[in-house]
Amino acid sequence: MTLVRRLSRRQLLRYGAGSLLAAGLWPGGLRAADAADPFHFVVVNDLHYLNERCTPWHEAVVKRIKAHEEKVEFCLLVGDLAEEGKAEQLGPVRDIYRGLGLPLHVVCGNHDWRAEKDRKAFDDLFPKSGNYSFEDRGWQFVGLDSTDGPKAKVAVRAETLKWLDDALPKLDKKKPLVLFTHFPLGPWVVYRATNADAVLERFKEYNLRSVFNGHFHASTERQVGDVTLTTNRCCSFSRRNHDGSKEKGYFLCQAKEGKVTRKFVEHEQK
Repeated sequence: MTLVRRLSRRQLLRYGAGSLLAAGLWPGGLRAADAADPFHFVVVNDLHYLNERCTPWHEAVVKRIKAHEEKVEFCLLVGDLAEEGKAEQLGPVRDIYRGLGLPLHVVCGNHDWRAEKDRKAFDDLFPKSGNYSFEDRGWQFVGLDSTDGPKAKVAVRAETLKWLDDALPKLDKKKPLVLFTHFPLGPWVVYRATNADAVLERFKEYNLRSVFNGHFHASTERQVGDVTLTTNRCCSFSRRNHDGSKEKGYFLCQAKEGKVTRKFVEHEQK
């Protein structure tokens, strides 16, 4: 079950950036998106690849994505690709999902670190997957590194906030924008980054439409104004969902007319 929580104005004013997301208070939400053809993409989070027993599961996920009637343009992998940040875990994930034949846009999860100052395997296998942006059909996508070593509860690091301050002025404030990062940013979500408001504040003048997060293995939705912030169930053979739900899978998303809609695609464990 997806948890949907709509916030009152009084609540928004108490939660910093939440007020900026409110209808009429988040400037980007008031602008119409540039006209563009609709397109589809997938969002996969919390794969937690442990060993070769996980390979058939993820090969089947790739096969399912390729079988969609909708043409998928690219794949977002939203952190915790590996269980222990080892090259022998991250390498198979890279090779399996390359089988999609689509661009892969990856952000790091806390399980993709081996130790506090060691994420070499991730950086070697997924270069240029720290903080970055890309554009597709008039839509802007921003991938953020919200991790701080292998810790399960974090504040987004100062270097990521500095990157945002330098990068955002180069983006178009009118074009629709999607943000994706591992740690949850939505209000009242378990394991939410402690300085999530400081991240969201930086987008107040931009046309932010949707935020995709992982880390908390559960389907949650925070609809604040016109912006949807979500987490999803895990897409893992070896891990369980935090909310006790049994379903595992990924999001199939459509970007159309300035909005992102998503559908949960269940992948049954064999």
